[in-house]
Amino acid sequence: MATMESLIGLVNRIQRACTALGDYGGGDNAFSSLWEALPTVAVVGGQSSGKSSVLESIVGRDFLPRGSGIVTRRPLVLQLHMTEQGSQDYAEFLHLPKRKFSDFALVRKEIQDETDRVTGRTKQISPVPIHLSIYSPNVVNLTLVDLPGLTKVAVEGQPETIVEDIENMVRAYVEKPNCVILAISPANQDIATSDAIKLAREVDPTGERTFGVLTKLDLMDKGTNALDVLEGRSYRLQLPWVGIVNRSQADINKNVDMIIARRKEREYFATSPDYGHLASKMGSEYLAKLLSKHLESVIRARIPSITSLINKSIDELESEMDHLGRPIAVDAGAQLYTILELCRAFDRIFKEHLDGGRPGGDRVYGVFDNQLPAALRKLPFDRHLSVHNVKKVVSEADGYQPHLIAPEQGYRRLIEGSLNYFRGPAEASVDAVHFVLKELVRKSIGETKELRRFPTLQAEIAAAAGEALERFREESKKTVVRLVDMESSYLTVEFFRRLPQELEKGGNPATSTVDRYTEGHFRRIASNVSSYVGMVSETLKNTIPKAVVYCQVREAKQSLLNHFYVQIGKKEGKQLGLMLDEDPALMERRQQCAKRLELYKAARDEIDSVSWAR
Repeated sequence: MATMESLIGLVNRIQRACTALGDYGGGDNAFSSLWEALPTVAVVGGQSSGKSSVLESIVGRDFLPRGSGIVTRRPLVLQLHMTEQGSQDYAEFLHLPKRKFSDFALVRKEIQDETDRVTGRTKQISPVPIHLSIYSPNVVNLTLVDLPGLTKVAVEGQPETIVEDIENMVRAYVEKPNCVILAISPANQDIATSDAIKLAREVDPTGERTFGVLTKLDLMDKGTNALDVLEGRSYRLQLPWVGIVNRSQADINKNVDMIIARRKEREYFATSPDYGHLASKMGSEYLAKLLSKHLESVIRARIPSITSLINKSIDELESEMDHLGRPIAVDAGAQLYTILELCRAFDRIFKEHLDGGRPGGDRVYGVFDNQLPAALRKLPFDRHLSVHNVKKVVSEADGYQPHLIAPEQGYRRLIEGSLNYFRGPAEASVDAVHFVLKELVRKSIGETKELRRFPTLQAEIAAAAGEALERFREESKKTVVRLVDMESSYLTVEFFRRLPQELEKGGNPATSTVDRYTEGHFRRIASNVSSYVGMVSETLKNTIPKAVVYCQVREAKQSLLNHFYVQIGKKEGKQLGLMLDEDPALMERRQQCAKRLELYKAARDEIDSVSWAR
């Protein structure tokens, strides 16, 4: 059977672990909050409602700071642990794990000092809780969260927003469906004006999560009582109302022992003509037992949903850790191995882009199938081979002695001039493919998930790949220009031998001599050159892509990072470590995930260690 001690103790341990990680009620957290899934009892009341006295009466010790204005400025998670009869009372703070306090005046001072450490002495508030565990034979196993008292006005030294800030903090706790509300109201004030009941009504309109506590019953005007409230007629709750009689200010000033005060409280209810019939269900001792039993039942009911949340969170966090990657080893060998693995992962993705496993490689083909042919079609051959230009080039090529039969030198100059135009499209094809490859490098770096952790290494790989692509581009440009120059350096003679001879076009030499200076003569020359250039264009349309692929694409696939690998091999451990300098935000995220994962696994183990009653 799961006992109250094991159930409440389980939640206590998980709550302490949550706080150590910065997960606490009312906190703004990027992760799912385990704290918010845990059942809690939040103590809510206006200032001077007797809230502190109720808590001290439940504990049986003076330990809370007192004074005017807002005394409680941080949530106090008060975890009570019942010990064996005869054992000494002591307290421990989560922030001072190795120190036991047996003097409760020092506990009060530490609460005040620890509050000031976070909020300063300016009476600001903070949602970061203080965890206090009290071990005593005079308590029941119970966890309470003491929240700042609700107030209506700011006092001197407080910001104007303090009223709203406190209400928002308290509301952040009590609006959670796993929170049991302990709403404390003074009996000598109209319940309709109670700050605690007003807030409880808003967040728990059915009253199924709210215990009502009436303090200061002994201070009511003579002839009046609070039976309408305690018996649920004035304001009905599904959970009981409990009346409390706190120590008087005189008792507090005289340091009247809390155990004696409890006895006086029992005597008050037992002898009261108004409340005698309710005596067994009144008082701070009864309230503590009632809360302990209720908290245990709530925890038991919530365990399946808590377990479900924990398992779901573990799966999500492990997936996140896989995404973020594991921490990097510090020795040089492991760092070198990691860098090479990351480079290979990038290289693999880059090749997938080129080979069609990922999109982008098709853009290289687009350069050859669309851009190159379009550029070749736009070359200004019409202007270069106009009758006027042909006549000019042919005439200038012959010098002082006109050609005898065919204008050999004119043909050569016209062809060489035409072929020079092919340099532009050839080099443009190289640049276009270079641009595609650079873009694929950028995309591949972004798509290499393992690299996202290391912005420095990303930059190093991008720079190394960029340098390699520049080398490939230069070699490719040299090659395609050579192809063009090769066409210019040796013309295909057979092409011209297949053309009709100039002399055959006329009947005799005289006629030819006349014909060679006519417009038709130069038009035929332009046509012949154009045909030859067209033949070369078709050849280059096939050979330029071959050269570009061989010099750029093939080299990029085979040796993009080869030079980089050589350079890495020469680096020392410190230099390798600098390359694996992670993005600080990712490092922080991984640390948070790792701690959170540790918390959830520990919580799962805690739950599994308890034998649950069916």
